[in-house]
Order: sequence, then C-alpha cells, then structure tokens
Amino acid sequence: MKDEDLLPISLVLHTAFCPRRTWLELNGESTDTLQMQSGDSAHKRVDMPENSRVKRKFAVPISSDQLGIVGRLDELEISDDGAVHVVEYKATPVRRRAEVTPANRLQLTLQKMCLESAGVRVDSQAIYFSDHRRRIEVDLNEDDQIRAKALIEETREISSSAKSPPPLVGDERCTACSHASVCLPDEHQLTVVPRRINASDPDGQVLHLTVQGSRASLRRGRVVVSKAGENIGDVPIERVQGVVVHGNIDISSALNRTLLWNSVPIVWCSATGRVYGYSRATESPNGLARVQQHVHSHRGNLSIATGMIQAKILNQATLLRRNATESPYLLTLKNAASSALTAPDLPSLFGIEGEAAAEYFKTFPQMFRPQRLSELGWEWQGRHGRGADDPLNVLLNYCYGLLKTEAIRAVLSCGLDPHAGFLHSSNRNKPALALDLMEEFRAPVADSTVVALVNRREIKDSDFSTVGDAYRLRDSGRKKVIGAFERRIQTSFRHPTFGYDVTWRRAIEVQARMILGVLDGSIPRYEGVRIR
Repeated sequence: MKDEDLLPISLVLHTAFCPRRTWLELNGESTDTLQMQSGDSAHKRVDMPENSRVKRKFAVPISSDQLGIVGRLDELEISDDGAVHVVEYKATPVRRRAEVTPANRLQLTLQKMCLESAGVRVDSQAIYFSDHRRRIEVDLNEDDQIRAKALIEETREISSSAKSPPPLVGDERCTACSHASVCLPDEHQLTVVPRRINASDPDGQVLHLTVQGSRASLRRGRVVVSKAGENIGDVPIERVQGVVVHGNIDISSALNRTLLWNSVPIVWCSATGRVYGYSRATESPNGLARVQQHVHSHRGNLSIATGMIQAKILNQATLLRRNATESPYLLTLKNAASSALTAPDLPSLFGIEGEAAAEYFKTFPQMFRPQRLSELGWEWQGRHGRGADDPLNVLLNYCYGLLKTEAIRAVLSCGLDPHAGFLHSSNRNKPALALDLMEEFRAPVADSTVVALVNRREIKDSDFSTVGDAYRLRDSGRKKVIGAFERRIQTSFRHPTFGYDVTWRRAIEVQARMILGVLDGSIPRYEGVRIR
C-alpha cells in the first residue's frame, strides 16, 4: 500500500468521536484551542526522538499495510526479553480527571495492532496523564480490536466520500469539541442555537497598515511598524489574524513568510481603498468543496444568490427605518426582497436588486443630519462607484473596500476561492465570491459606518484633500474611517437566525461557512443575515 493511502491513526480516533470531525480534518480544517495546546504541552518531551535511550524510545513511527494505518506512539519501553510496553501521554484540560476514555483504549489498540503486524511482541500498555503525573495500565481484549477494525473501515469510507457526514444535532459532544467553531453543528440546522460557539481566537485583531512609506517587520515575536528609523507601533504576532496594507507600505520577507506559515491572509489595497491583491498559504482547507464551488459557479446557484440579495434589500430597508427622517420607499424595498426570493434567473434577480438600490439611495441622504451636512458644505450627489470625487461617495467606497477585505479574509479562512461566485460574474477577474458575500453586510456595516462618521462629527472637511473639485482622503481621514469601521465590525449584535450575540466580523465568517455547508451538502439552503 502506498504511503498516501495509509490512514493516520488520529483520523480513526476522530471517527470514534464524530464522523464529521474526521471529514473536517481530512479537508484541512485546523483549530488552535485549549485542548490542542494542552496536548502539545503534554507531548513536548516525548515528541523528540533524540531523547530516546537504548531501552526507552520516544516518538516511534508505526504503520501497518495490512490495516492501512500509520501513526506514531509516544513512548516504547523495551524489556530484556524483547517485549515492549507502550505508553501514551495525555492531558486532561476538559475532563480534568485521570480517567482512561474509550478513545484512549482505541488509540492503544491501534498502536498495538501496528506493532504486532510488524512482528513485535507487546507485553502491556498504559496511559500517562501528564497534568496528574499518574500512570494507568490498560488491559485490551478482542472486542477492542473488533471495534478498531470497524472504525478503520468507517474512516476509509468517509475519506472516499464526496459528501460531508451530517453534523450532530443537540449532542453534548459539540460543547467541548475542538472543531466546533469551524463545524458550526447547530448553525447548520438554521434555527436558534441553544449554546454559543465562540470564535477560535476572540482576542485576535486585523492589523491595518496605513502610514505611507512605513515598513512592517518581525522582531522577537512582534510585528513592528517603523518609518525613517522610528518605531510607530508594535503588536504580538499571536494576536494578528489578518493584515490589510493601505498604499505604499513594505512588509519584510520574514514577516510575510511567518504570516503564511500561520495561515494569516494579507490583503493589499490602494491608498484610496481599492483592493488589488491578497496572499494565502498554499495548503488551504476544503479542496473538494472548492472544486464544487467552481462547478456551482459555472452552472449557477440561484438559491445562494437569492438568499444574499433578499438579505441585502431587507437590511437596506432596516437601516432606512432606523435612521431616515422619511422613508417613502420602505414598502417598495420589502416587496423587492420578497420578489428576490422568487426570481426565475440571475438577470431577473439583478434587475430587482438594481431597482431596490436605486430606491434606497434616493432616501440615503435623509440618514444624515441636515445641519451636519450644511456645516461640512457637502451634499448628496447620488451614488457613484469607482472614480467618485464627492466626499460622501469617497467615504462609502473606502468602507466598501474595507468590507471587501473582510469578505476575502472570511472566504480564504474556509478554503474557498474568492474569484468563483454565484451572483457576481468571474468574467471581469474580480473576487466574485467576496463581492457576493459582502452584499448583505453593505448596509449594516459599511453604510452604517459612514452615517455614524458624519452624524457624530468624527469626520471633517479638513480630512480630505482636493484637486479641483475632486475629494481624496488624507492620512488623518483614512485613520478615522478605519477606526470607525473597526469599531463597527467588532460590535456585537443578536444573530437573527441563531439567536446568540456575535460580532459583525465573526458573522461574515459564519456566513462564509454557510456557503461552504451548501457546497459540501451539509446544509439545505443559504440564509443571509437580516437585521431587524
């Protein structure tokens, strides 16, 4: 049997816990949780083969062509007669008890079967609980081997399947599962979630580099930003979950390489907020789903597209209802949202979306306080995209650029391709899926940020430079917009479908994973985020 056809023992252990977790592992979904860190700490000494002695071997590679499995055992004690004693090291961050679990028995059984298939006589086996400093001997029997072989076959079936096993429903195993934040088992039911699933790195930050001519580098585990030999700021690299580069700013090769090693995406923008590039690690998760994404993108997936547009239109209506002094088009927008769900094809859906956007932006200036616009000397000139030169559209376009970086980051974190979308066409070589995903978040995140900047007197006319009648953001204006956007996207709200509090940043990633669920067949349909 070829090496690449051998199943890792760890995958068989995942199957014993939950078949879907095996699927996630097979598709490259990795997590960094307390359980994982505790396990790494418990194995620190035994993970180094160089610590081995004549009668005591560490990190011993094992395999069995007959069973089709491969792995590594922590410690092998060799007796004078040639028999061996297997010791597996474990930490207990969840149970907190030195108790041998069925998964522990399964792992010892698989290790014993590998050794015996190689002609090694296994005398006994034990679990050493590192945080309790306690060693417990384990007796294995024929039933353990029968169960192990059945789980090997089940794992092989999962690995050869093109469809994800369904998530567990209402199962207590999900509460302490290391993969809960990427699996989203309760969210896949599209109902109120009885328990909160936290982000894997709630303290993480997106690092925005804005000072033109500066350079970001790696120094003693920190990202250091400097200009002309003077340090501007620094942050621990462990807290960086994304980097956005605005304009003429350099990143050292060491920092770039480390970010790629840590699977932290980097998005490059122009000084005006236009996204023009991104980087990600070569090894990204969910390769099979990415293939399905391209198939769906080519054939079209109207159900995903309609869900996104319906949510976008409803969110526009809600923002107007909350902020506009008069909202004559609310009923029109709500009717358009209903029509979006029954659109027969993409051209019809685009027509509905375009008409709704026209009505929305007719009322858009009413969300600004007239006195504030008068003080600034600004007026709404209608919606203009690329090439806009009035301050309100410049602010909108910059915030849309920031929102696009968040959508790209969320899509990359799932292993999907930002350029294969279901609503926007890939023909124009733009990140179509990222543009799709950001549609439902335009009003509650980007538009809301601009309205707050103006109404709360956070932005001034002096934060813009002018060339003729064209407005452009200065460095001071960019920092204010980014600051306001970050405050908004880190604001928590109650998710309308799942019922728990979540930040807008996390909600974008959750929606990206809802798209992933439709593609791998584990979720019946796509539902957008609709604020009330």
